[in-house]
Amino acid sequence: MRIAVLGTGAMGMLFAAMLKKEHDVVLLGRNREKIEALASQGVTVEEPDGRMHTAYPTAAEMGTPMEPVDLMIVFVKAMGTREALSKCANLLGEHTLLLSLQNGAGHEEELARFAPMERVLVGTTQHNASVRGVASVFHGGRGRTVLGSPAGRLGEAQAAARALEASGIQAEASANVRAAIWQKLLTNVSLSALTGVLRVPMGFVAQSPSAWALCETLIREACAVAEADGVRFDPKEKAEEVRRVATDGPMGITSICADLMQGRKTEVDTISGSVVRAAARLHVPAPHHEMMVMLIHAMEDQNSQPQSHSNA
Repeated sequence: MRIAVLGTGAMGMLFAAMLKKEHDVVLLGRNREKIEALASQGVTVEEPDGRMHTAYPTAAEMGTPMEPVDLMIVFVKAMGTREALSKCANLLGEHTLLLSLQNGAGHEEELARFAPMERVLVGTTQHNASVRGVASVFHGGRGRTVLGSPAGRLGEAQAAARALEASGIQAEASANVRAAIWQKLLTNVSLSALTGVLRVPMGFVAQSPSAWALCETLIREACAVAEADGVRFDPKEKAEEVRRVATDGPMGITSICADLMQGRKTEVDTISGSVVRAAARLHVPAPHHEMMVMLIHAMEDQNSQPQSHSNA
């Protein structure tokens, strides 16, 4: 299968390298210098046990004229989806499947601007990666990748899942992908959002009684919204799961935290913001998530202000 991976961040590089085992893969990004490095060096993936391997997907700048692909996987940050797909629209043919494995929820609406909804897929993955160098990533964790069709087209989701499975990526098509998305979202809207506001690694949230109390509140509130959306979780079980994530990777820095510390815009609107929108639609209160969204946007605004200097 001919596959385009949109985005040269950690996850884009990781999936491009894994998929290259069995497919013709093109990795698309915005930064010319990074693209040149990827074209000459390939993508090096370091596993937790120290093993390293290098793959050589085709690397190209977004907007480069190319023939349509069979599958396009979107890994750019949510706020850049429209611009990226606009630049790469020439790769979307009449049979191309367009898949989002981005953080958060609600991406199908943006993807449907560029492909019919029957060819739009959304999903979530338990793989995670962090950038180690301009052309290298650390593959910190692996697990299932679940795909689904907002239009109920299970066959299209199965075709994409088979393509991932062929390269050794554990994948499955689901008629209820919304549950899998909520499952991951509950961790992101509690642990990830909170570490961003506090600017701390994940372990701090589990260690601090006050931080953990806030995290549990966010979990309970999001579980109530998920249940109103038809997906039920036990809040206590989910809290235990989130605590394990924090304690197993105590020095881990979440994407929201990293973005805020580095002065970048975050994906909060498709993470915590998706809970706020669902709560409004379902008439379920979510005041703590509303506060988290506002706090993170305020921190983004603070990052964009020029630094003041004291005369004292």
